[in-house]
Amino acid sequence: MIDSHVHLDDRRFKRDRDFLIRSLEKNGVDYVVNIGVDLRSSKDSVLLSKKYDNVYATIGVHPHEAKNYTQEVEDGLRHLAKEEKVVAFGEIGLDFYYDNSPRDIQIEVFETQLELAEELGLPIVIHSREAAKPTFDRIKAHIEKYPNSKFLIHCYSGSVEMMKDYTDLGCYIALGGVVTFQNAKVPKEVAKQVPLDKLILETDSPYLTPDPFRGRRNEPMYVKFVAEKIAKIKGISVGELVEHTDKNTNTFYGIKG
Repeated sequence: MIDSHVHLDDRRFKRDRDFLIRSLEKNGVDYVVNIGVDLRSSKDSVLLSKKYDNVYATIGVHPHEAKNYTQEVEDGLRHLAKEEKVVAFGEIGLDFYYDNSPRDIQIEVFETQLELAEELGLPIVIHSREAAKPTFDRIKAHIEKYPNSKFLIHCYSGSVEMMKDYTDLGCYIALGGVVTFQNAKVPKEVAKQVPLDKLILETDSPYLTPDPFRGRRNEPMYVKFVAEKIAKIKGISVGELVEHTDKNTNTFYGIKG
């Protein structure tokens, strides 16, 4: 299976990063996509993709870092976009849960990066927290302007109704460890109802570790627990689920399966 969203450049992997990445295949993970959240991590993601065959990269500026977005940063992202294994732009979006960057700046930088991603011809990975409607409204407007654009809603945390609105637009929905949490009623209902042709798996390592390892550092091989839980919710085999999610991930990122 595939882990569509990791942060293996994080310092928590400093001690055993190489061993972990080289162990992915024997743990059932075909490849991972390492996600950029600022210029530095975007560069680090590209470096990992160059070093390892089973790592791809995205580039972009997370809403937490929107206040640090400059022309220099944008120029750096443009340069990185030329690298062969850069497969998407993100994670970008809006996060109104924290005020790491002022909301008006988040919105401005989000809109700027949407246009940049379109210019660069890259699919877009979205981060949205406590900003469901403003995020959706901007994505909808973007798709209306650019009908061929592709979106993945990372670590989807919204309602079933909005999930359906997103999939009606053609967006992919990525689910991770939260769906395994005992009290996660809405994420489980989303998992039950999301169309198989729009579902993608992720861990968001080192964050959001699934049960039974909740509280520890998350790792890409734990994506199997996400797959097992969603397959159980949907009443299908893990093999059938993964057949769909792998195909969806390859299609979204433009990677040959």
